[in-house]
Amino acid sequence: MNVEIVNTKIAYQGFFKIEKYRLRHSLFGGGMSADIEREMFRRGDSAGVLLYDPELDNVVLLEQFRIGAVEDPRGSWLFEIVAGMVEPGETPQEVVRREVREEAGCAVEELMPISTYYASPGGSDERISLFCGKVDTRGLEGVFGVADESEDIKLHVASFEEAMSMVESGVIRAAMPILALQWLALNKDKVLSLWTD
Repeated sequence: MNVEIVNTKIAYQGFFKIEKYRLRHSLFGGGMSADIEREMFRRGDSAGVLLYDPELDNVVLLEQFRIGAVEDPRGSWLFEIVAGMVEPGETPQEVVRREVREEAGCAVEELMPISTYYASPGGSDERISLFCGKVDTRGLEGVFGVADESEDIKLHVASFEEAMSMVESGVIRAAMPILALQWLALNKDKVLSLWTD
């Protein structure tokens, strides 16, 4: 299967970039498609980590304002997990370790890969590397974030059971924490066997 890019141009350049493509691609029945136009939101790679305390069976959730939910009648503040953009020269593991310090005020002890996936490949290039990270949640609380990035992030420690209830009731509405929590629900025995004595 092949893709032939006829041309590309920048349709918008701001905090993010949108590119317009003219291309054709292989068809399952053979041959090539006609020229088609598609826009791609150039978001870049990101990485996220579900912070989990295996001793207390707690997870760390972050609450912050999100522009994507600005018209949501339930509100624009979402419960999420620690995440950030992969900068040039950084690995996803380095990103989550940096972001844990900035957004949760602690350090991750161990990292376990969950998955690497495309968030919305119909129109965005964002690829997310998702991890589970071992932390100690005792005494963990506060408001965090990088001031010059206008971050205002409230940290919440919740039991795993409470967090799953938040997923089931729709309180957690962002994809990354839902995926991570559902992964933990399926893999908790393995995680506990590796991270507890």
